[in-house]
Amino acid sequence: MIIEIETVGPFQENCYIIGDEKTMAGAIIDPGDEAERILRTAKKTGLQFLYILNTHAHIDHVCGIQEVKDALKIPFYLHKDDLVLLQNLPKQAAMFGIFVDRVPEVDFFYGTETQIQIGGLTAQIFHTPGHSPGGVCFYFRPENIVFGGDVLFNGSIGRTDLYGGDYDTLIRVIKEKLFTLPDETLVYPGHGPVTSIGHEKRYNPFLNGASGQFA
Repeated sequence: MIIEIETVGPFQENCYIIGDEKTMAGAIIDPGDEAERILRTAKKTGLQFLYILNTHAHIDHVCGIQEVKDALKIPFYLHKDDLVLLQNLPKQAAMFGIFVDRVPEVDFFYGTETQIQIGGLTAQIFHTPGHSPGGVCFYFRPENIVFGGDVLFNGSIGRTDLYGGDYDTLIRVIKEKLFTLPDETLVYPGHGPVTSIGHEKRYNPFLNGASGQFA
């Protein structure tokens, strides 16, 4: 599996450029800003891109979408429960003193399907609300990799004080969906360094008990 990371924008968001080494089919996860950088790296991979796959629609994950769509002529996927966030992108931007004049149009919503194909790669789609109403994670089972957006970080979790956030929901979905994955599963988060499920079970202060064990 090809994985390239571009950490972009003032929020230092991780955009992932991924692909299947055999078929050279690819996808771009969360092009949040600095689209020119993302596109340069995408071109170097030689991949044929099929989708823009967003984990959610907070400002730091969506500001590069339109330029990437225009350049690569590929569809943009989002969970329908985050559409209200996307539609209010100019208001999100204004909160941080940023001007945004174009709101990308969603081409497809993750629906009842539970997976998406990228050449020979299969991503299971987990609906993981709590950080945002329509947050999702992408799990590649044979590769032991999950792209977690802003659900789970190395030593932390996503914030829940923005619109649609809910702390109890976030903790529940992490434990019920992510922490049921094998401990060796690598977690590629929306911000910060790569971690693993096992590491977060043992050491994440939001998710373990006083004994330091998964609770």
